[in-house]
Amino acid sequence: MPNTSDQRLLDVLLDSWDRNNTILINLLRALPPSGLEARPMASSPSVAQLFTHIHFVRLVFLIEDAPEFARELPDEEWEIERDPIRIEQMLNDSATAVREAVKGTVETGREMQVHYDHPILLLQHMLWHEGYHHGQIKLALKLTDRPLSDDEAGPLTWRIWMNKKIDPARKGSANQR
Repeated sequence: MPNTSDQRLLDVLLDSWDRNNTILINLLRALPPSGLEARPMASSPSVAQLFTHIHFVRLVFLIEDAPEFARELPDEEWEIERDPIRIEQMLNDSATAVREAVKGTVETGREMQVHYDHPILLLQHMLWHEGYHHGQIKLALKLTDRPLSDDEAGPLTWRIWMNKKIDPARKGSANQR
């Protein structure tokens, strides 16, 4: 990174990625009993499959665009995983891999190999893709009479995005995530 301002911007973008993964993990942990099996229609993927799809997509794009940061790809894109602890491990692993890939390619000035003009675009694509599936998960829960109320979901999702971190240079008032 050529200067402090650019490094700060990269740090903020990577923080947004970390927050996004925190939100997904929070959603996973907040699922009601049998929430992983919820699906809006019989032909739709289950909530568990949406989470494993997110993990898979992260890794596929790394294989294609930043193979030096790739991790082993699961055998199935829409894997049926019933263990929420295993799903959490998968999401954390692939989130770390995406973070390392974006950071590493930005800092070295390397280009993405297939899809993106810049590594930040990979990050933005992942954020958009995962927000889309986050909405699908919440809708599946509502349609199967397992809704998360706004009071439950707000602190786990929107508040994660909006909370300021405590910055030692800025004495004070902000809450840490």
